[in-house]
Amino acid sequence: MPRLWDETIEAHRREVRDAILDTAAAVVAERGLASVTMSQIAADTGIGRATLYKYFPDVEAILVAWHERQIADHLDRLTEIRDRASSPIDQLHAVLQAYADISHEHHGNELAAVLHQGPHVARARHRLHDFVRDLVELGATAGEIRDDVPPAELATYCIHALAAAGGLPSKPAVRRLVVVTLSGLRQPP
Repeated sequence: MPRLWDETIEAHRREVRDAILDTAAAVVAERGLASVTMSQIAADTGIGRATLYKYFPDVEAILVAWHERQIADHLDRLTEIRDRASSPIDQLHAVLQAYADISHEHHGNELAAVLHQGPHVARARHRLHDFVRDLVELGATAGEIRDDVPPAELATYCIHALAAAGGLPSKPAVRRLVVVTLSGLRQPP
């Protein structure tokens, strides 16, 4: 098979898969998690059920794949945000603010709440922890972050503290939480 044909087929498969994931999330948002069926997803996506079953064995597999994509998008977003900031403390501040915003925006999402378990979430949490730990380490090396506590412990502190953003009532409250969290990372006088 020519390479161009292979690339075209793969692109088509990605588009169909993305359409299935987007449709499933829309059905959940519109009708609730309990009402999602393979038939409904196929109909709303505009594909046959047989085609849908070629991609996913059941609704749960679709929803897990959707959630994995969401998590990957969040981690990519944090990486982009880090790369736009210059100093280690600015990078850490920007990433922590973005993480807190994500936690705040997705609080109460029925689909994410059900799916925030399992091995894909454990892997994502581990990646997030390593990501924040590395930023803390850079900040400590630059003298901007305290070095009397191991970076891994400070990363755990940040992630747990900012998870509370999901329960805050407003964006200003989220910003204040980030400022308080960052103050705990600064070098003691």
